[in-house]
Amino acid sequence: MNKLNDKNSNTDPEYGLDSSYPSNAEQETEATLLMESRLKRMKSLSKDNIIRTKLVQLKLKMEDYLKEPLYDMENHFTDFLKTYVDTIYTSRRKFAQDINITPIRLSQIINNHREPKDEFILKLMIHSEKVYSSICDFQKKIWYQVYFHEKICDTMSNQDKWRPGLEKDVKLSEPLK
Repeated sequence: MNKLNDKNSNTDPEYGLDSSYPSNAEQETEATLLMESRLKRMKSLSKDNIIRTKLVQLKLKMEDYLKEPLYDMENHFTDFLKTYVDTIYTSRRKFAQDINITPIRLSQIINNHREPKDEFILKLMIHSEKVYSSICDFQKKIWYQVYFHEKICDTMSNQDKWRPGLEKDVKLSEPLK
C-alpha cells in the first residue's frame, strides 16, 4: 500500500483530523485548534443562520426517523414538535397564537396529554411550509408521516398488550384451502 492511501485510511472521524501524527500531544493540539476554529465560526453566525441550520437539521432528523422503524417508548412526534416550536419562537404561546389554538391545547399536545387532531396537524403543515419556503425543500406531508409512523411502530411493538384481548374476538369461519 502506498503512503498516501495509508494516510487516508488512518483518519479519526471524531476529530476530523489525520491520525498519523508523530505523537498524541500533537494530535490533541491540532484537534483543539480545529475545535476552537469551529467555535469561533459558530459564534460569528447570525441568529437567523442558526435558526435556519437547526430547521434543516430537524428536517433531516425527521426524514431519518421515517426511514427506520423505531420501536421505543419515545414520542418522536412531540419531540420534533418541541424542537420546531422552540427553534422558531421565544415563547410557545406565540406559536399557539400563530396557528390559532389555545396555549393550553398546545401544551397538552406537547406533553402527551392529548393527541393532536387533524386540524392541528394541518395547521402545523401549513405553518412549516411557510417557514421552510425560504430555507429548503420541505415535504408538507412529513408531519403526518411522522405522526402515523410513530402510531404504527407503537402498535406493532405493543402487540403483547392489545393482541390477547382482541384475538379471542377474531375467528376464521372459512379458512382458505
